[in-house]
Amino acid sequence: MMIPRILAALAIAALGAARAEDPVAVSGPAVVLQARYAAFREQHVENRFHRPLRIESREGKDDIAGEIHALVETPFAVTAAALKDPSHWCEILLLHLDTKDCRVSIDAGGTTLRVGVVTHYDQPASAAFIATFKYRIAEETASFLQLRLDAAAGPVGTRDYRIDFEAMPADGGQTFIRMSYSYSYGLLAKLAIGAYFATFGRGKVGFTEVAVDADGQPRYITGMRGVVERNTMRYYLAVEAYLGAMALPSEARVEKSLRDWYAAAEHYPRQLHEMEQGDYLAMKRREFAEKPGPS
Repeated sequence: MMIPRILAALAIAALGAARAEDPVAVSGPAVVLQARYAAFREQHVENRFHRPLRIESREGKDDIAGEIHALVETPFAVTAAALKDPSHWCEILLLHLDTKDCRVSIDAGGTTLRVGVVTHYDQPASAAFIATFKYRIAEETASFLQLRLDAAAGPVGTRDYRIDFEAMPADGGQTFIRMSYSYSYGLLAKLAIGAYFATFGRGKVGFTEVAVDADGQPRYITGMRGVVERNTMRYYLAVEAYLGAMALPSEARVEKSLRDWYAAAEHYPRQLHEMEQGDYLAMKRREFAEKPGPS
C-alpha cells in the first residue's frame, strides 16, 4: 500500500528535523510515532525475535545508538501509568546485568535516577560508577507518552547517555513502543572498548544480519554496533518483563520480572547469554534487596 510508505517517508523527514532542532520543539512527535507504527504494521516482522520487534543501530565518529520498535500486550493506558513513575524505571534498569543499584531523588531541580553501573556484571556494587540520569516526561496526552532519561557522564570516559521511550495505543488493545539507547565516547573510552573487544567482548555479535555464510547461516554485526544492539535489547526486555509482572505485589513482581527477563534474553543465546539462571537470580535478588523497596 502506498499510504504507509508515504507516512514512513514523512516520519523519516520529521525525525531528521527533530535531530537538527529540539525534538520536542518540533511539533508532531506523536505523529512521527504514528507513522512509524503504520510502517511497522506493513513490514515483515521476523519471527526470529519471538515477538513483534525490530531493532537497528547506527554508529557515528564518537557516538553510538540503538533503537527498537515493538508491540507489547499491555494496553496503552496501563503501560503509560506504570512507566510515568520513575521508581518503576529503577526496577526496570536493575534487571540489566550491569546495573547494580538505582535510587530516585526528587527535589526542586527535578527528578533524577542515581544508577550504579559496572563495565562487567561480575564486578561488585562497590566498583559501580554512579550515573545520574535526569528523568522527565517530555510529552503526555491521552494517546501518546514520551519519556527521557539523560546522564551527562558514564563510566570510563563515556558521556551523553540517553534513553528515549515513546508509546501509543495499538490495534487489539496493545501498545506500540519505540525505545532508543545512545551515548558518546572519547579517547579513554575507546581504549577501554578496545580492551573489552580483546577480552570479554571477543566474538560477541549484535542482531543485525550483515551477510549469509556459504552454509546459509546468518552473519551478525560486530563491534560497537553489536554492543549497543545487545544493550538496547536488554533494556527493552526489561521494560517488557516489568510490564508483564507489574500487577503482582512487590516481592512477587520482582521475582517474576527477573525470571521473565532471563527467559526472554535466553531466546538470543548467541547475543545475550552471559551467565546461568541460578547465578543471575542470586545476583539480582541480592541487588534488589540492597536498594530501597519497590513501590
